Amino acid sequence: MSRQVLPLFDNLHRGVLSCLTSAKSSLLHVCQAHAHILKVGIIYDTVLSSRLLALYSNHQCFAEAQLVLHSIPEPSVLSFANLIYALTRSNLLALSLDVFSQMLSHDIWPEYRILPNIINACGGLSALETGKQVHGIVFRSGLDSDYFVQGSLVNMYVKCGEIRDARKVFDRLPQRHVVSCSALISAYARKGCADETMRLFNEMKDFGVKPNLITWNGVLSGFNQSGHCREAVVMFQKMHSEGFQPDDTTLSSILSAVGDLEELNIGIQAHCCVIKQGLGQERYIRSALVDMYGKCACALELSQAFDELDEKDIGACNALITGLSRNGAIYLALKVFEQFRVEGMELNVVSWTAIIAGCTQNGKDIQALELFREMQSAGLKPNSVTIPCLLPACGNIAALMHGKAAHCFVLRTGIADDHHVGSALIDMYAKCGRIHMSRLCFDKMPTKNLVCWNAILGGYAMHGKTKEAKEIFDLMQRAGHKPNIISFCCILSACSHSGLVEEGWSYFNSMTKEHGIEAKMEHYASMVNLLGRAAKPEEAYALIKQMPFEPNACVWGALLGSCRLHNNVGLGEIAAKKLFELEPENPGNYVLLSNIYASKAMWTEVDAVRDIMINRGLKKNPGCSWIEIKNKVHMLLAGDKSHREMPQILEKLNELSMEMKKVGYCPETDFVLQNVEEQDKEQMLGEHSEKLAVAYGLLNTSPGSPLQVIKNLRICRDCHAFMKSISSLEEREIFVWDTNRFHHFKDGICSCGDFW
Repeated sequence: MSRQVLPLFDNLHRGVLSCLTSAKSSLLHVCQAHAHILKVGIIYDTVLSSRLLALYSNHQCFAEAQLVLHSIPEPSVLSFANLIYALTRSNLLALSLDVFSQMLSHDIWPEYRILPNIINACGGLSALETGKQVHGIVFRSGLDSDYFVQGSLVNMYVKCGEIRDARKVFDRLPQRHVVSCSALISAYARKGCADETMRLFNEMKDFGVKPNLITWNGVLSGFNQSGHCREAVVMFQKMHSEGFQPDDTTLSSILSAVGDLEELNIGIQAHCCVIKQGLGQERYIRSALVDMYGKCACALELSQAFDELDEKDIGACNALITGLSRNGAIYLALKVFEQFRVEGMELNVVSWTAIIAGCTQNGKDIQALELFREMQSAGLKPNSVTIPCLLPACGNIAALMHGKAAHCFVLRTGIADDHHVGSALIDMYAKCGRIHMSRLCFDKMPTKNLVCWNAILGGYAMHGKTKEAKEIFDLMQRAGHKPNIISFCCILSACSHSGLVEEGWSYFNSMTKEHGIEAKMEHYASMVNLLGRAAKPEEAYALIKQMPFEPNACVWGALLGSCRLHNNVGLGEIAAKKLFELEPENPGNYVLLSNIYASKAMWTEVDAVRDIMINRGLKKNPGCSWIEIKNKVHMLLAGDKSHREMPQILEKLNELSMEMKKVGYCPETDFVLQNVEEQDKEQMLGEHSEKLAVAYGLLNTSPGSPLQVIKNLRICRDCHAFMKSISSLEEREIFVWDTNRFHHFKDGICSCGDFW
């Protein structure tokens, strides 16, 4: 057949053309029509080819559509427009930009219907540079005044995080629309620009634009994401007063904000909205409700909200585990977690991370390590949230080998640069006595935020390395980071461990004068501790009386501790009386006062305090120490005879005692504050948990290897002298971390310089 141009309604091909122009053409019919056209060798006109291309695009046969496009000798803008629109609608954004590039290569300029699709594709891909190039094409093509094009540009710059450019385009809009207003307002809220968000929101009325539900939700979720929870609650109340009905997105956002604020009353109101709207079984709502009650410390309501769910999904289960753990119900959280496993619930990495974090936060550090191993055995890969939850458990019980294993995992998975992971590693190594490793991790971080600086600052403070702490504090500020509340807590703690009173006062006063930070309770507690340990308890008490708010247990506890150190009965009684009112069930306060009396041989007063403890059912917390040997953490209790190797431990201690006495060691029995014989006092000293732990370590480790011990109480003077002597006699490095600070014993010397 000779080649010819076919008229649009040629009778010979009426069936083929009818198929191509029918909106209900199936893919099979389209392919048959295309095959017929090719078979008879028709050269179709632009309209016909565009229709064939559009049909292939509608059926998402983009490869065939591309072939049709390439076969057209002189494609029109309509040919490209159909394919670009279909690709963008199918979220094939990169391919859409590629077709747009092909169109430009044919020297075909876009028209107003194509550009919004291309601009939205740039926004979806966060392709800022390409978006700017398209913006330039908009100007050259004279479409910069088109409403839809300009609105798309606003959205594109918002999605690319360029809020200033978005605002410039927005201000040039000939007419504002609710879509562009909502996009820009939501962006300001996500950035935490509360003032600008509210200003633009209020200006919408001046533009003649009414906010819709998308506008409100954008503000609420944006404020929630940026941590402006108070502003989110205010906007929710404003939304309610103006008659807007919240949907599931609104309520999930506000429940999250309410939980972070711990505003239970508002949370109950939001729950009422959930019930009225019939959204109680929506997936995100039910998880948000459980999470909100957990954050508000409502354990009963937390469980009720979960039990009322018709279908328990993984999000709600995770919220339940987190809520129980946050409220100290770790045993119940573990029970629930195990129940989920038995029932075959597909637990995810969030589930495992939540229970590991709960164990770490509630003193179940060994169980946290065991769960981490089980998580990996279950085939789940920890992430950059899991590791910072695990590492504190390693540090809390000086599980150095486990911490190193976690560090290796961090390096293998490439998450070492994450700020949360990096700061957790710094803290873990510091607590395990390896402050040099903390500094190495810190120095290797390519970028450091304030959390990282505070982590290394706190590590040096913990080890009593005041010089290094002061250097870090200065370096941090030179690097452009302003010290915050935590920074000053760390530097004041460092001064306290070295008795640097003048420097401590200087830092304390500079908080308000130079940095505009009002001293909090913890800063006053640090200063009271510093002054008290520097033999200035009267000055510490004077500071307490000058505090702008009522002192809490931490402040009075710091004073009582210093009174015990210097055996100050008068101030000790004042501090203890306050503590008995604030913490009537804390046995440690009674023990400290009893020890102060005992140091002065005031046995009648000692008996009176102990009678109070008996009447209130209080018992002294037993001394407890942990030591890691061969990747396993062992716990030893003071006076505990149940340990299977206790006979060997006591025999080793007896041998050490005899050897040390030969070189001048003499047990400091004055520290035994009980009215017993001298021989009994020496035996009691020998049963202190840190001595048992060190003896156990000497029996089960190779000669010369370091020993790491964690103790739940402050190390006594006799144990401190014992550790110094052992480090020299056995030629061992011994690290002891008590409730006050870190002690590094080596060659008969302690890093604290005997000031602790």
